[in-house]
Amino acid sequence: MAQEEETTTGRVDKIFAPWDKPNSPGCALGVIKDGEFIYRRGYGMASLEHDVPLSSSSIFYIASTSKQFAAASIILAAEQGHLSLDDDIRKYVPDLPDYGKTITIRHLLHHTSGLRDYLTLWELAGEQFADIHEPEDALEMIARQKALNFEPGEEHLYSNSGYFLLSVIIERATGKTLREFAHENIFQPLGMVHSHFHDDHTEISKHRAIGHVLRDDSSFAMYVSNFDLVGSGGLHTSVDDLLLWDRNFYDNELGTGTLLEQLHTRGILNNGDTLSYAAGVGIDEYKGLRTVSHGGSAQGYRTELLRFPDQRFSVICLCNLGTINPSRLARQVADVYLADQFVETEEEEEALAVQAEFIELSQAELETWAGAYRNPDTGTIWKVSVEGERLKIEINGAQWHLAPLSPTEFKAVDSPMGIDVTFQDAPKSAHAVFEDGDEAIFEAVELVSPDAVLLAEYAGEWYSEELDATWQLVLQEAGLVIEDGPEDPLSPTIRDEFKLRGLTLRFTRDEAGRISSMLVDAGRVRNLEFARPDE
Repeated sequence: MAQEEETTTGRVDKIFAPWDKPNSPGCALGVIKDGEFIYRRGYGMASLEHDVPLSSSSIFYIASTSKQFAAASIILAAEQGHLSLDDDIRKYVPDLPDYGKTITIRHLLHHTSGLRDYLTLWELAGEQFADIHEPEDALEMIARQKALNFEPGEEHLYSNSGYFLLSVIIERATGKTLREFAHENIFQPLGMVHSHFHDDHTEISKHRAIGHVLRDDSSFAMYVSNFDLVGSGGLHTSVDDLLLWDRNFYDNELGTGTLLEQLHTRGILNNGDTLSYAAGVGIDEYKGLRTVSHGGSAQGYRTELLRFPDQRFSVICLCNLGTINPSRLARQVADVYLADQFVETEEEEEALAVQAEFIELSQAELETWAGAYRNPDTGTIWKVSVEGERLKIEINGAQWHLAPLSPTEFKAVDSPMGIDVTFQDAPKSAHAVFEDGDEAIFEAVELVSPDAVLLAEYAGEWYSEELDATWQLVLQEAGLVIEDGPEDPLSPTIRDEFKLRGLTLRFTRDEAGRISSMLVDAGRVRNLEFARPDE
């Protein structure tokens, strides 16, 4: 038996071996079975500056993994009668404009509010979110937005604004800050004595693991942050304390008894579709087993809390280096312990069957579908070309391949998620079905190559009232660039549209054909309007 345990923990140690050294940041790991640790260890250093190793008692900033604690706080506040999850958020935050549709607290919990993400907005304004330390500044930024990304309940789009606003609502509804409320109603009752929402960046947090980033020369640097906002993140905690939180998911000691059910209640869109996202946690499957999880990434920290509720098994992985992927690592640890319990899902069986059904097409047949395709809803561009016996798709710097099932039907073989693509002619398009059930139509387009004369029409100063910031588009030899932005030039797609990394810039014209405004999409922010300052 001892030899078996040695083999198991040895396999786990190998997973973390790249960081298990005295000159590297790393991770603190906790493996839980039936409410007790069956393995816990630190790999690497909590502080390179002071030669302090990581351990299960090291304190981490857990970024968005904090959201489940903000969600629990708002649910407990509702149990206590301070608020209702179906309240209009403007009851507590009248600072926000009236968007014509009610946004409820429940919308915030499920990321279905349509509110633009304030961290993305801050970056678009040319500021570093690490320097935001006044809640009033964040609230002012959110309140300046004249429009939503979509009507509340129509879509699911992750928004840190919603969870920051939960902290505002807690304070205004209960008279206590989120830090105070969570301490009294979660951390103190569970004995999580080393956990708190860190709302003062100058405060000493004993045994803190320092967040690190990797420099271009492969050396490490400390991530220095003045960020004080909580709700969307902000929790300081340890592997040891998170054991107590994990136990509570099986034997709830908090509130009046509805907490666990409400934390696990998945959001429902207006059309009746059920989301995989519940309240601060995602409900999913891994290798046929049900999971409850959430990760976090910010300020040189990467974290993951992964639970297999039916097996009463959890993995806590807290890391203090921004390039580590704890979500993958936690699942690799689960592979070690749960290998004999995984089941082959119907999807996996179908994938194996489909792989046997791949066919060969001629070069001419494959070339039929080569070209550029654009999603009119998101502006996403697919560049499709032939590579060997397959089609290659390039998107935002990434690439993957499609294998043919028929002359028009293809399946992605190396993409991050499963995708089935059906091409059609007249009009030429690609219909994509993703493994999560989402669908999208990509229309064939001719990519443009505007000359310097045309590019000059877009150049100049652009002001956004919603950001209270100005962008300067400058025409250089390489093309159109954003001054003080990325060095890469904007990449033209179709007429009056450009892409740059995660940005899409679309220009509109007036009746006379003159460029009149610029709309920017940036993932969690859509249709952000800019105008010429003199117009």
